[in-house]
Amino acid sequence: MILPIIGYGDPVLRKVGEEVPSDYPNLKQVVADMYDTMYNAYGVGLAAPQVGLSLRLFVIDTSPFADDEDLDAEEQEQLKNFKMTFINPKMLKEEGEEWGFNEGCLSIPEVREDVYRNEKITIEFFDDDFNKRTEEYDGLIARVIQHEYDHIEGILFTDKISSLKKQLIKKKLQNIMDGKTRPDYKMKFVAKKGR
Repeated sequence: MILPIIGYGDPVLRKVGEEVPSDYPNLKQVVADMYDTMYNAYGVGLAAPQVGLSLRLFVIDTSPFADDEDLDAEEQEQLKNFKMTFINPKMLKEEGEEWGFNEGCLSIPEVREDVYRNEKITIEFFDDDFNKRTEEYDGLIARVIQHEYDHIEGILFTDKISSLKKQLIKKKLQNIMDGKTRPDYKMKFVAKKGR
């Protein structure tokens, strides 16, 4: 089922997500709905707070990045085949050079900015069968994970840009909060909640 994506300004996007118990009701369905919602919006990652659930859970599928002709064949292959559910993740390490990439967010439509993140991460998490895993990732996969991990910590990519850039996008962010932005996917805007 395709869920509405929560727009910028909603308090749920600022909460630190709660641990997901292994007996969480309908967890498989929640995960399936999150993938459906992400694909419907042409995203590469989606965190539970973005569908109104304050949980430590996110899903990723980097296959849309595999078409980037600037990447070598090995990187394209990695991106094409990376699809993963992260339940109760814990970032163990972020290391390596920081590098910039133009990021966007389904909760902040029509806003893209360069964000600097570490190139390599080590993360511990449970997969969708609740198997505990510890993995290392680098490059674009690490970046998408870091972006989604920020969501479950109540952090948005716009928090990581300069104050000048924040001033420049202020009007766009206000338009999202006012429900004046019209992405081609279902959204729930903070201003329209009470109506």
